[in-house]
Amino acid sequence: MEKEKLTTQFPHIAFLSSPGMGHLIPLAELAKRLVCHHCFSATFLTFTNFSSPTQSSFLSSLHPSISSISLPFIPLDDIPTSARIEIILAAIVSRSVPHVRDALASLKQTTRLVAFVPDLFGTELLPVAKELSIPHFMFFTSNCMALLFFLHLPSLHMATTCEYRDLPEPFLLPGCLPLPGKDFLDTVMDRKSDACAWIVHVMKGYNSAQGILVNSFEKMEPGASKALKNEKEKHPPVYMVGPFSRSGLDEVDKFHCLDWLDQQPKNSVLFISFGSGGTLSIKQTTELAFGLEASGQRFLWVVRCPSDKDKSAAFFNMQISDNPLNYLPDGFVKRNADLGMVVPSWAPQVKVLAHMATGGFLSHCGWNSTLESVSQGVPMITWPLYAEQRMNALMLVDGVGIALRPVAREDGLVERGEVATVVKELIDGERGKVVLRKVKELQEAAISALSPQGSSHLDLTKAADQWMNSDPWR
Repeated sequence: MEKEKLTTQFPHIAFLSSPGMGHLIPLAELAKRLVCHHCFSATFLTFTNFSSPTQSSFLSSLHPSISSISLPFIPLDDIPTSARIEIILAAIVSRSVPHVRDALASLKQTTRLVAFVPDLFGTELLPVAKELSIPHFMFFTSNCMALLFFLHLPSLHMATTCEYRDLPEPFLLPGCLPLPGKDFLDTVMDRKSDACAWIVHVMKGYNSAQGILVNSFEKMEPGASKALKNEKEKHPPVYMVGPFSRSGLDEVDKFHCLDWLDQQPKNSVLFISFGSGGTLSIKQTTELAFGLEASGQRFLWVVRCPSDKDKSAAFFNMQISDNPLNYLPDGFVKRNADLGMVVPSWAPQVKVLAHMATGGFLSHCGWNSTLESVSQGVPMITWPLYAEQRMNALMLVDGVGIALRPVAREDGLVERGEVATVVKELIDGERGKVVLRKVKELQEAAISALSPQGSSHLDLTKAADQWMNSDPWR
């Protein structure tokens, strides 16, 4: 493009999102903030293999200064259909390198491209940006504790030989609670697996970034954020820029569960949802149902078809193939019609959390859901299922103290009596009052962090200034 045309454009950032709406949404919120508050434009690179009507609709609804490019479809005929999602993702990322190179080279010719920012699994693509002399940063969609885990695990991986669940002592991450091996990231729990090898490879790649943006804020993780700042000689600069969570403006207004909430007393309803991908076993679904019934508390439950094989079964398959309500105990819906409501598969989560009737959130502890709960000042019951969610639960319960956690059996099952106890305690107990007070304080801190003089706004401004200074067309 002619130089005159380029100089009239805004500086441009290329983002690359890992598969799944849970990765795309916070990256899009970051892009919107950069566009609206720092005068950038942006392009999203997405993997065609994981595209969906929901993703396409979401991308088309973004700010006019944010466009998208679908990378070419990657054949995976040589990958077993039973392979873990990490193996599929590893193949797609590595085989997409030439396509990402072409896309970045084209954007460099047609825009004032000042940065390439993939999210947490995109470290293998950073050398492409370096080769093209494009500043390259990472966006870490989870929290500071998880980032410290990513930065420090490769050293532990080299120094130990046992499975992490068998570690004799907790892993001591700087500024964090001691982390038991049994609560490590799901992907590394089988050290001999290809999935573990790949994620450790990804972790090592973080040191090739020129900076790392994290979807968290200082008041939520004071120890971890301080440790990341103090360790700056050991890893790239870290910018705490969150919380980025959905506003809920894109969610459906006319939804029956919202009308139902309008009829409930203030702070009386427990919202139960396991995110865009979480699923329970058949037995756990039954125990949860009977526990909710025994608690005598009001509830709104997003029910999915159970899976006895994979706790993240719905992550890339959100199509409803069966009626989830068929898996509930006989007569459950009718018996609880006065106190509870069940909805199949999906509810407008942000609007539910923002509703005055919602008094608690039983959650899988996905980081997006956690930040949405904090942003609305709703205390939580932790029910981690996969990924880094056990780490998140530890931090929410024992770190910031905004959640309660039910005690599971040795085999992981949470029995109905324990469900009833923890639900009653959150909604109507003394410990529930304590976590409510703490989450309200954290809600105010989140608002403050994003204010013009807030810590997250200032950190994002530092990153934006760095990109501006690299703009050859200034």
